[in-house]
Amino acid sequence: MASVASTPKRSPPLGSLKSVFSRVGAQNHGSGKRKFGASSSGSVAGSDDSIEEDGTMELMQLGADRAKNVLILMSDTGGGHRASAEAIRDAFKLEFGDEYNVKSAFPSWFHIIIKDVWKEYTGWPLNDMERQYKFMIKHVQLWKVAFHSTSPRWIHSMYLAAIAAFYAKEVEAGLMEYKPDIIISVHPLMQHIPLWVLKWQGLQKKVIFVTVITDLNSCHPTWFHPGVNRCYCPSEEVAKRASLDGLEDSQIRVFGLPVRPSFARAVLVKDELREELDMDPHLPAVLLMGGGEGMGPVKKTAEALGESLFDEELAKPIGQLIIICGRNKSLAASLESSEWKIPVKIRGFEKQMEKWMGACDCIITKAGPGTIAEALIRGLPIILNDYIPGQEKGNVPYVVDNGAGVFTRSPKETAKIVAEWFSTNTEELKKMSENALKLAKPEAVFEIVRDMHDLACQRGPLVNFPYMLTSSFTSLI
Repeated sequence: MASVASTPKRSPPLGSLKSVFSRVGAQNHGSGKRKFGASSSGSVAGSDDSIEEDGTMELMQLGADRAKNVLILMSDTGGGHRASAEAIRDAFKLEFGDEYNVKSAFPSWFHIIIKDVWKEYTGWPLNDMERQYKFMIKHVQLWKVAFHSTSPRWIHSMYLAAIAAFYAKEVEAGLMEYKPDIIISVHPLMQHIPLWVLKWQGLQKKVIFVTVITDLNSCHPTWFHPGVNRCYCPSEEVAKRASLDGLEDSQIRVFGLPVRPSFARAVLVKDELREELDMDPHLPAVLLMGGGEGMGPVKKTAEALGESLFDEELAKPIGQLIIICGRNKSLAASLESSEWKIPVKIRGFEKQMEKWMGACDCIITKAGPGTIAEALIRGLPIILNDYIPGQEKGNVPYVVDNGAGVFTRSPKETAKIVAEWFSTNTEELKKMSENALKLAKPEAVFEIVRDMHDLACQRGPLVNFPYMLTSSFTSLI
């Protein structure tokens, strides 16, 4: 990376810059420096009178009380990153709805944008990360090798520096387009290159950059960058790792995992939910989750539960089963064609999980951080039946060691545990529910956005705030 930084700057060819200038909406890009200001309506206004002579373009944002732009960087490599981004956006709306001007969405002074910068602004392999991630998760040993082999700092630093040499110019153009006052990263690969862009533009002390970690316990080291203003950690375990990786105590905050406000603050009554969802009002209920893609041993576990939750002596069920198949239509069809001795509801992709969780008494799921955080808020004892190596492995001891659940990959063992919880071991179920509620952090997302707001207030009015399209990266192409 040092050798790249020491490379003498050269003027980029006009053709290579045309796409960048057009992307940020600039005209007359030959030899001028064009200033832009935020108009009273929030649009960007330009004037040919503001052309300078040094071949760069500057954004002059005028007015101390102008709207603040918040850019949330994410990638759809797993559903948790987008879910956290949307939770943060919604919390800004609820917490500061009367104070911030969110363009075309909510009345506020914050214009909040969620973007997958890699997909929209770069080329291969970054713009194809979603498909690559899904492939590796299906061949999980590939993901395990990728996760651990890139963990050493010298390896991922070289990898990211190489990526920057090819695509940092495009990232710079993306920042130019959105002109953020606050940048929020909810993905481990969204720190280094944007921070390098800010540093080379001289904006590192003007733009607030924060990281919101979306892994509960075991994290990839790329999450931790010493150049951030804040690193929001979901647990003390993650905070310790941040400290070991060089972050100062003043940079680290432990609030919890951001969960969407509609879930975190939902006021639910189990009896009313069961009536609304057409469930048995008396039988205890177990929620079996297959994730958004309906993956894992869902069918085998459902069949085992169908047997264990039926009392052969009394010839009646001792529990009911709710199965969330996600987008896996073949799984749903297969389950619907089965004959069941207990009450069973089979659902596809659900957008109101707070209701199904609120109507149940325990949950079976893989160790995804978002589902765990939501289950804790609802006070559900958790049976973890699988995890993705690397980032999800540490979620198992996080749940088990805190007495909020158990781990087993065996469908028969899972069914046995649930049957005992619903019959002879109800005290353990109750105790784990209490422990889950103790571990839950429903206000985490609000504490995170309040702290960001405090950071923004500490910076004071953002007047004459320059964004320049520089040659800092074009010289690398």
